[in-house]
Amino acid sequence: MKNFKNKVIVSLLLISIFSLQTQAQTKSQNNDIWLHYVGKNMLTKKLSFTFEATMRFANGFSEKQQYFVRPSFDYQLTKHFLGSIGYSHYNTYVYGSPAINKRPIPEDHVWLQGTLSHQLGDLKLTNRLRNEFRFVGVASSTVATPTNQADYAITDHKFRDRLRYMVLATYPLVKIDNKPKLLGIIGDEAFMNIGVLGTDATKNNVGKTFMNQNRIIAGLGYVIDPHNQIQLCYIHQNIWNFSDTIEESNPTIRISYLTNFSFAKK
Repeated sequence: MKNFKNKVIVSLLLISIFSLQTQAQTKSQNNDIWLHYVGKNMLTKKLSFTFEATMRFANGFSEKQQYFVRPSFDYQLTKHFLGSIGYSHYNTYVYGSPAINKRPIPEDHVWLQGTLSHQLGDLKLTNRLRNEFRFVGVASSTVATPTNQADYAITDHKFRDRLRYMVLATYPLVKIDNKPKLLGIIGDEAFMNIGVLGTDATKNNVGKTFMNQNRIIAGLGYVIDPHNQIQLCYIHQNIWNFSDTIEESNPTIRISYLTNFSFAKK
């Protein structure tokens, strides 16, 4: 147990170091609100279908930031290890000042994921690693002197590879009838570009920085019943744009609704 805890601490330190190493030219801040849903549905004792969706807003509800839908199939390979394969569709809007995007950008992912969970007494530790094979829309100007979003069009899609590593700890703060009712949540998720770093359009690169994003997570979860849970989390989101000219540092409130149902034959 001691060695496992040490590995988690080292992982968090490495994530923090990589985040500090990346320096962008312009820093911006957006105060975000994310509305989030995750529904897990057991099809058999080991196979499940998960559907995740979100709508994200920047600077309160004044600007749309992003939405995505993310279906996946998950298989419980061992007691502690869950393997997943999924698809994601994103649309990222023009928001903030300065804005990272010139026009809304579509993005599609095919991804593989492994989730390792351990129960240490009341403490649950989750390590999740996802490899996202991204197909990102590229915007090009359609006029000589572009002045607004309408002057840009999606003319191509570029392949970019990204790893996401999340470590998350949950602990029951309140129990009723010996069942968790109020959960404490803390963790971190790092998004890492994999491939040739740089911005040369003739190369199949993934961007100028190794770090694509980082999210520090802390919050509470309220267990309504075995099938429904609400979470309220603070997330500090850092984003480095493709050319490393802008770094966003975004205080974020995420409101999540989680469901868990079983359609497996008993």
